[in-house]
Amino acid sequence: MSAFSEIPLHRVSTAEQVASGLTEMIMRGELAAGRPLRESVMAADLGISRNTVREAVRLLEQSGLVRHELHRGTVVVNPSLADLEELYRARLRLEVAAVSAPVPADRLDEVRRAFDDLARVAPEGNAPEIVAKDLAFHASLVALLGSSRLDTFYKQLVQELRFYLMVLTVEDREYERPDFVIEEHRVIVDALEAGDAASAVAAVSEHVSSNAARLSAILVARDEAATKSRA
Repeated sequence: MSAFSEIPLHRVSTAEQVASGLTEMIMRGELAAGRPLRESVMAADLGISRNTVREAVRLLEQSGLVRHELHRGTVVVNPSLADLEELYRARLRLEVAAVSAPVPADRLDEVRRAFDDLARVAPEGNAPEIVAKDLAFHASLVALLGSSRLDTFYKQLVQELRFYLMVLTVEDREYERPDFVIEEHRVIVDALEAGDAASAVAAVSEHVSSNAARLSAILVARDEAATKSRA
């Protein structure tokens, strides 16, 4: 073993590191919806090239967190009802398919583990951590389909779902109701462990549809407030 063999190597490009940092800032609400991301400012602040910043922004565009607008450049997305409906339609179909047939008990270990992780962090009131564990739980449901391609597709949805769930968790103050968060996931686990596919489908459908409805109400209220402020 050489003197250098213990040095940890992180094979992540600078652009990926910047994209990861920007993602976390968006999720925490430090970069608000509609805020422009100026390549020149970021490059100067970080001491990197504009090309590197441009690549980081491209990665964010792929995850649906920013988009390019005429005369404004790249801005943090301001989620629309149409975006929400399309995203949640895909989410609902995947998750319902995942629980629509009885699952052998030995395949539910990861689901139970993910639920226990969520139940552990929910009372702590840390919104980003709750959202992360929430999404890990739902990813464990999709994994029941046994398809690596669908797992990859769901991971792509997760980037956008994180944004919406942060909005829901923070604006609906869900983090102040840990018992509610835990219980709406517990019914899914209980149905799966009982081998009751019909109840599992009903629980997943209710959970996802309820999320979508509450988010829709938040987005409508945001739009109405923005309209009044411009009047």
